[in-house]
Amino acid sequence: MSLTSTLSIIKPDATRRNLTGVINARIEEAGLRIIAQKRIQMDRSMAERFYEVHKERSFFDELCTFMTSGPVVVQVLEGENAVPLYRQVMGATNPANAEEGTIRRDFAESIEANSVHGSDSPENAQREISFFFSEIEIVG
Repeated sequence: MSLTSTLSIIKPDATRRNLTGVINARIEEAGLRIIAQKRIQMDRSMAERFYEVHKERSFFDELCTFMTSGPVVVQVLEGENAVPLYRQVMGATNPANAEEGTIRRDFAESIEANSVHGSDSPENAQREISFFFSEIEIVG
């Protein structure tokens, strides 16, 4: 079996409530390793570039406004089948539909302020990781 990587973002609603540590514990308890991590403040241009795939969607402006409303913690996670495993740990996008014990069920404030982002495919994981991290920042 080979290790794969995924991107995680701990969103402004979670960093505002000092949930980084408890979310990191959930990630590690699930068998994922945090191999890169940094706390940043995205500006509007950065958020628009990162979420460009959603540019034509009705929620794009609100999403960019929310993601620039406070600091975020961007992370590279590594593990067996990292993308689907982290998506399971996060739970459904809508916290009301998320399973008990998932990050979004336990910590989300709303569909938008749902505490975490995770890549939805291995291809997007690589694109998203390279958006925030250089190779020397990722230490497996």
